[in-house]
Amino acid sequence: MPRPRWSRFTTTTLATLAAVAVALTGGATAAHADPSVAEIERQIDQDWNKLEPIIEQHNATRTDLAAKRRQADALGKRIAPLQRRVDQAMNQVSGLAVQAYKGENMSTVNALLGSHNPSQVVEQLGLLDRFASRQQREVRAVAALRDELAATKAPLDEMVAQLTRTEAQLAAKKKQINTEIDRLQKLRLKVYGNGGGGSLRPAPCPAGYPGGPSGTAVKYACAQIGKLYVWGAAGPNNFDCSGLTMAAWSKAGVSLPHNARQQRQVTDRVSRADLRPGDLVFYYSDLHHVGMYVGDGWVVHASQSGQPITMKRVDDGPVNSYGRPG
Repeated sequence: MPRPRWSRFTTTTLATLAAVAVALTGGATAAHADPSVAEIERQIDQDWNKLEPIIEQHNATRTDLAAKRRQADALGKRIAPLQRRVDQAMNQVSGLAVQAYKGENMSTVNALLGSHNPSQVVEQLGLLDRFASRQQREVRAVAALRDELAATKAPLDEMVAQLTRTEAQLAAKKKQINTEIDRLQKLRLKVYGNGGGGSLRPAPCPAGYPGGPSGTAVKYACAQIGKLYVWGAAGPNNFDCSGLTMAAWSKAGVSLPHNARQQRQVTDRVSRADLRPGDLVFYYSDLHHVGMYVGDGWVVHASQSGQPITMKRVDDGPVNSYGRPG
């Protein structure tokens, strides 16, 4: 079986994790006294841009580890019957050895020694040769099975050992990542808890930092706060309500129509209890308004002509339903 080709990827991933994590630990910029909201947001963006690649690499590596474990389990199921065959062959050979030890097969040799007729000797030598050949075939079969088992099991043992080491290292990196996320979040809550976000951004936006496509979408929507609502616009300088959610999810590689009702039709329905940042909140019975949930009970939305994009409480308006793109 060929050697697995994933170990170099895993090693590279871990090296990247370690290098960036060290940069994060030693390179965080301390906030000076009385920083402005803009300065705090800029610092958070800089740190997050260093942190997010680690998280994504961590997610990718965990996925790879899960796949390799499934392969290892499947290989283990193939090895089990081979082991049973080896045990069976060994039992057969052991039986032959016991018979020979007891003298049961030596009767052929004794018969040869007791023969005085040359033709009988030749015939009985042939019998002895065939008996020896049969024993040799049994031994060769056992050896071949052993070789097959060893060749199959060797890369599995290497894989399991590497997975175990990688998992332990990732666990350490995950702890460091979580510590850095907590530091960023405390910094954000300190600023917004003092009312420094202003009327358009009364709370952290997003409330946390989700990864993956939803993280990309929600961060884009939050970055548009303050830009004016313009009917039919979908960025980059102005947006209407569905234009904002469409543009945000487009940044995450998800295509949505430029219409609130149609967006509801192409998104998966979720409950209020299951809302997570990036989900869409649809308002009114005719579904003529949509905003993006950003966590902690807040949405970002483009409200009406001439008004800036802002945050509001999710229940500030008649909610119709909730949808999840992707």
